[in-house]
Amino acid sequence: MNGLFIISLDFELNWGVFDSMSVKEYNENLKNVPQVIKRLLDLGEEYNINYTFATVGMLFNQNKEELLNSLPQIKPEYINEKFNPYRIIENVGDSEEEDKIHYAKSLIEQIKEYPNHEIASHTFSHFYCKELGQNVRSFEDDLKSFSNVANKNNVKLNSIVFPKNQINESYLSLCKKYGITSYRGTENSFLYKPKAQGETALSTRFLRFLDSYVNISGSNIYKPKDLNKGEIINIPSSRFLRPFNKKLHFLENYKIRRITNGIKKAAETNSIYHLWWHPHNFGKNLEENFKNLEKIFMVYNEVNKNNNYSSVTMSKAHDLIKKK
Repeated sequence: MNGLFIISLDFELNWGVFDSMSVKEYNENLKNVPQVIKRLLDLGEEYNINYTFATVGMLFNQNKEELLNSLPQIKPEYINEKFNPYRIIENVGDSEEEDKIHYAKSLIEQIKEYPNHEIASHTFSHFYCKELGQNVRSFEDDLKSFSNVANKNNVKLNSIVFPKNQINESYLSLCKKYGITSYRGTENSFLYKPKAQGETALSTRFLRFLDSYVNISGSNIYKPKDLNKGEIINIPSSRFLRPFNKKLHFLENYKIRRITNGIKKAAETNSIYHLWWHPHNFGKNLEENFKNLEKIFMVYNEVNKNNNYSSVTMSKAHDLIKKK
């Protein structure tokens, strides 16, 4: 089996950042997501890239009535109330036309026009599986709500990306119950062990930051034969693509080289390289971010020709791994 290049995108808009940033301070990133999605799709066509859009279920709705009717009956009761997305619903606009940071029906329809891409789950409500106050019952109701909006929009659910990478392994059997066959795990390094927010030490966060530019945790590539062949397959992350930062512009080449070196090694060793980020990460410094992404795709094109190294969705990767 040849190597695989996987890109998963955590598509969440304000549902993914409402608890950490105000709309005012993050508005540029959020308002430019439609541009980001279009350019990602265009680049995907140009370089033959297949994306997995892990989408928050609330984004499937096109108006307030649909949103309210789609909510789960059992909701998480987070001890830290700031994590609760349901508290902001009263401030959400009545339709996508007037509130493009909480609805994305039109963007989802745009993605669906390209059948080579996958629309996966990022849970219905950007559900935190490691935070105090949630439990298996509220998680299952969240899954059920996502399944309902996916079915309504003719989206077949195969893969999941857990918000904040908070993977609760005891919940995986429930995911399987709702048709999910793969998930994005974290890198095989202590630096990336899934934890609740606030539990990661400052020193660990600093090492993660450094790891984006210099090799601390290794290449984080994976032989398909080494991935678990259970009912639901872990397709771990290799690297988070950090957005362009003007203050750190002198480090950009190191960041891109760290990624492209991993891609080259994966292609040469018939391994998997799994890159991820959020579309809203590209909303600011749009040109610089896409310039960096195109550099990565140019290297992918090169190794694709030389090593028959393919870009696939998480769902397709699952199918190929299961065959071996």
